[in-house]
Amino acid sequence: MTVPTSTYRLQFGPHLRLTDAAPVADYLAALGVGALYSSPLLASTPGSTHGYDLVDPSRTCDDRGGDHARRDLADRLRRAGLGFVLDVVCNHMGVADPPANPWWWDVLRHGRDSPYAEFFDVDWAAGPLLIPVLADDGDGGVSAVDDLTVDGATLRYHEHRYPLAPGTGDGTARQVHERQHYRLVSWRRGMGDLNYRRFFNIDTLAGLRTEDPRVFDALHAEVLRWVRDGEVTGLRVDHPDGLADPGGYLRRLRAAAPDAWIVVEKVVAVGEPLPASWPVDGTTGYEALREICGVFVDPGGRDLFEARHRTSAAEVDQDCRRQVTLTLLPAELRRIARLIGDLLPDEPPSRCHDAAVELLVAFPVYRTYLPEHRWALDEAVATAQGRRPDLAAILTAVAARMVAKPMGELAVRVQQTTGPVMAKGVEDTAFYRYHRLVSLNEVGGDLDRFAVPPPELHAANTAREATWPHTMTTLSTHDTKRSEDVRARLAVLSELPERFLAAMDGWSAHCPLGYPELAPLAWQTLVGAWPIEPERLSGFLLKAAREARQHTDWTNPDPDLERALTGWPQRLLAHAEVAADVARFVARIRDAGWSNSLGQKLLQLAGPGVPDVYQGTELWDWSLVDPDNRRPVDFAARRELLDKLDSGWRPDVDDTGAAKLLVVATVLRLRRDRPDLWHGYAPVSAEGRAADHLVGFARGPRRDVVAVATRLPVGLHAAGGWSDTVLPLPHGTDRWTDLISGEPVETTTPRVAELLRRYPVALLVRG
Repeated sequence: MTVPTSTYRLQFGPHLRLTDAAPVADYLAALGVGALYSSPLLASTPGSTHGYDLVDPSRTCDDRGGDHARRDLADRLRRAGLGFVLDVVCNHMGVADPPANPWWWDVLRHGRDSPYAEFFDVDWAAGPLLIPVLADDGDGGVSAVDDLTVDGATLRYHEHRYPLAPGTGDGTARQVHERQHYRLVSWRRGMGDLNYRRFFNIDTLAGLRTEDPRVFDALHAEVLRWVRDGEVTGLRVDHPDGLADPGGYLRRLRAAAPDAWIVVEKVVAVGEPLPASWPVDGTTGYEALREICGVFVDPGGRDLFEARHRTSAAEVDQDCRRQVTLTLLPAELRRIARLIGDLLPDEPPSRCHDAAVELLVAFPVYRTYLPEHRWALDEAVATAQGRRPDLAAILTAVAARMVAKPMGELAVRVQQTTGPVMAKGVEDTAFYRYHRLVSLNEVGGDLDRFAVPPPELHAANTAREATWPHTMTTLSTHDTKRSEDVRARLAVLSELPERFLAAMDGWSAHCPLGYPELAPLAWQTLVGAWPIEPERLSGFLLKAAREARQHTDWTNPDPDLERALTGWPQRLLAHAEVAADVARFVARIRDAGWSNSLGQKLLQLAGPGVPDVYQGTELWDWSLVDPDNRRPVDFAARRELLDKLDSGWRPDVDDTGAAKLLVVATVLRLRRDRPDLWHGYAPVSAEGRAADHLVGFARGPRRDVVAVATRLPVGLHAAGGWSDTVLPLPHGTDRWTDLISGEPVETTTPRVAELLRRYPVALLVRG
């Protein structure tokens, strides 16, 4: 198996085509990267900015450069000694543009007689396939039907085209429409009436039945050809939790690609293990993100931040899950309730509905994997029964059926729906409502937790090294709500809760947001990403408000509120006094934020697993949630700085971010050039008055590499610095070198003040 020493994620799209990436390969090789990690490359909806709306798995996307450019890039990477890791979409396809998707087009044309009818997860017994696309002025889309026209063998609705079944084209457009295997309906019906499974609540992403070997083979034929030809060396599996049988899928994938490095996009709860039967190398690393970033958060700030909330994290969590289940996923809920009614025909439909709701919102994790991880189902049932004792018998019966028939429809539908409840309810709703320290509200985060004590990080790293040594680790992804550097700066606020909260109150008095529930998020985002263009902050706040679903949302926006919200950044920046005070506050915490950034990056890159660097984050990156984090990256500037480092330059920790590039290149190159040094793990501890402000570990069979970082730098400075603190190094030769500063270490018990004189981090190598 080809396990990369590290990966570098590239987001292909309008700003980066395959032809643009070919010259980047040389830069990645010079940086020390082990493999390019690519967003999806198969044909997606024309104009797609991300590639997850797959439309044709048989070819490379033309918008990204086509197959010739893909082969050229693969050859360039091979010659540069780099692997090629590809993001694979296995759960759904894009159906927004039917002519672009030959499978979907054929299903619309021939209905159940299509050879692709069983490829999609459609409830054919429910009648014609419902397509929620018609405008709705309050009449349920009735009048919009008059806008349909027949154009040859297609039915048109404005820019949308749909095929006609053979022999059905005569008569009025309304009559022709009534003869089809599908019905165009109001866009509002997408929430509750769809008869095909979606990705989360996105109507334009239709779920696939990848558990069917025919679907698996058709979906993966081209990608697996690239693997066999040696052009792709690793696979990142997108959202396996949406599949009917994730374990079966992954076993089939491993059999088809036995030598590929395979990781899964799986959000695991704190303490949740991956199923033991999954033949993969690990996850995409959200759990490592929480652990590493949490070490730089001061637990002492928790009470003051949480005191600002009238409701607890647990209450927000449950309220949001319930709201999402009832309002965003009613079609899925209704289907599960109907299956419960089939199981228990004597129970009234209302009780079956209530039992389905309670079960879905009670899961402690994204999903259970029956028969494995039955504990998650048992825990959910116990929680639901505690909330609704009157439904205990129904819930017991449902659990018994799910355990007895883990691939039965009831068990599959429940397992496929708990993930969307968690993702939309917690990540995309609660995380935009509960604003204590927003750097914690990240994929893989837990609203009940605040800081991560160093022993918890060491325990997690020890377990990772022992059980999943080839898992991916990450700090920033295309799905994170804010970049690693924004979070690192926000972590400083945990050391200064009184000062920040007082400053925020003062700013709010002079320049109120007009949306009190979102104000803490707005001010923290402003501080974390400062300086930020008003249009970028406006876009973030609009998305946050709609995701929070309190006074506006995606389907029922409040135009007045949204205008006030998106106009706030410009009003704020025009308020000279407030803007200047924000700038002064950021200047006071800037250096501590840089220290946190370098520390968390070093711990990630040097720690167990395969570290990923998200595009552009080898320098300071102040991006927010997508699409902000998909902006173009200036690789030429990065290459110029890297060349300067190679000339012997040791930069200051300053606005250029060159110090971060130094840390990234130093660790990645050592991982690539000395793979023998990266087995094993042992915590290292400082001794002295400031010992708690240093976190680090040793790697290698003889503990020949030591990585150390400064934590809680504000408290360290307030206490007078490192003082007499020393770092006892692992036994053996006393010849060590800090590769980051380039300076030798002449003793096995160096003073930390001297060791970290130039940078707040050090990477020591014996010999």
